[in-house]
Amino acid sequence: MKKFLFVGLLFFAKTTFANTPSIGEVRSLYEKAVNDESACNKLVEILSPYNENNNPLYAGYKASAIMMMAKHVINPFSKMSYFKKGKRILENAIKADENNIELRFLRFNAQTHMPSFLGYNGDIKKDKAFLEDSFSKITDVKLKEFMLPYLKNSDFMIADTTEQMKK
Repeated sequence: MKKFLFVGLLFFAKTTFANTPSIGEVRSLYEKAVNDESACNKLVEILSPYNENNNPLYAGYKASAIMMMAKHVINPFSKMSYFKKGKRILENAIKADENNIELRFLRFNAQTHMPSFLGYNGDIKKDKAFLEDSFSKITDVKLKEFMLPYLKNSDFMIADTTEQMKK
């Protein structure tokens, strides 16, 4: 009986945790999702189990992908629906983990790329300051390499700041 229970627990653990995408896979799909609808759909799909309560970071990436879906549809009502849904999820994820630099980066990136008429630009200055203050404290080299090109190419970052961030 104990052996059967142990095997059952191993099977449950394997099926539960085997489906968790790596952060590298998530970041890679995020980069592709802007121009590739299938990558965007895949990102939303693999992150569907996550929300601000069980994984705020993955919820933030899911929210970003949902907002990016607006780029891949023609219907203006669908565009607005994707935008609003993604925005709500991203804001909830940030509320759950407001000091997470990667979440703040996702919001900064979204807000700096959204059309101004949507009115989703109220946190750009706050997130910019947070990113500038926190970037040097990042110990994950892959995260720095992932974020830096976006920040370098942002019209909202000062060139001197991104040069300092490289260090």
